[in-house]
Amino acid sequence: MTFGEFLEALSGADISVLAGFDASAPAFAALDPAVKRKWTQAHRVYYGATKFTRKQADARELAAGMPLDQICLIERKLAAVGDAAERWRLRLELLRFRGSYKALSQRIDDTVTTPKPTPKKQCRFSSSRAGMRSVSLTYAERDIADLEHLLRSLIDPSLPAAEQMADALVRLLRGEEGGVPHAVPRPIVLVPLPEWTRIQSGAGEEVQLVLTDGTTMSGAEFLAREFGAELEVAAFHPAEGAVNLYRTQRFANDKQRTLASMMSPTCPLPGCRHGADHCETHHVTAWRHGGETNLNNLVPLCRYHNGTNDDDPWMVRRGRICIRDGTPVWVSPNGYEVPNDTPGAMQLLFGA
Repeated sequence: MTFGEFLEALSGADISVLAGFDASAPAFAALDPAVKRKWTQAHRVYYGATKFTRKQADARELAAGMPLDQICLIERKLAAVGDAAERWRLRLELLRFRGSYKALSQRIDDTVTTPKPTPKKQCRFSSSRAGMRSVSLTYAERDIADLEHLLRSLIDPSLPAAEQMADALVRLLRGEEGGVPHAVPRPIVLVPLPEWTRIQSGAGEEVQLVLTDGTTMSGAEFLAREFGAELEVAAFHPAEGAVNLYRTQRFANDKQRTLASMMSPTCPLPGCRHGADHCETHHVTAWRHGGETNLNNLVPLCRYHNGTNDDDPWMVRRGRICIRDGTPVWVSPNGYEVPNDTPGAMQLLFGA
């Protein structure tokens, strides 16, 4: 099969493509790695060595004409079946099915019984949407049952329960003794000061401030909070970005992390919800490549994206962070620059 014939056959590929499949062959180089893995698994089942040779031959005969994506679906879901003989029995049964991909998937779910993995304890938080966030908690059933029982005892049963229980839970979390404290953002004034002047003049409701935990607050809310006595002032150059941070005490590492978070209040990868306060400090030019710990080389990245960033610019896999005109941007593996959705200091001050 030529490369052109191969690409033409992909749209209607069936088991005949697997007969000569070799993941290392140049003709298959254009395949997505995930597709290669699926086809390699299917090739091993239908054409590889096995002691179930008669069943393998029957399977190839039954699979004739079935779309290859459906064959791969069967193999992916049968991987959870431990006994080899049982896998072959189920495989032959499922290969007799003719229908859509969705119908086959449902048929497999109805036919193949696999144990569900035990849920793990976890607590997850969503990104903000219209001023609201969600929290999901998976924990021991007895503890969750106790919590639900308590919350239901604190609401009016004649009214819808969900919103009432949410309010009751927050009241418990905000209890006077041992309750969850309010996250206290550090008050930062950016120079130049037009927005600060508007807040001071009484127009605070119209001013929106971005915080380094990924949330926002109005200028009026800013004034209403008790931030303590220390006031910080940061200066920004319209092209170079952060210049310096002046404080009553000098802590270079804190200064750099704070300014980096002001340049990017959240992890700048598209769709990432992590605020800069919960990020690691990333060197745009990696330390091992001579990158310095200077403001023009530091960007807050969440732990996951800090680990997947292409630190070696000549090794293109997952994309990398760059700084353009003082602002962090993500550059995709194809070279497209995607700015952060959450505006940082440069956008707020200069409309960059």
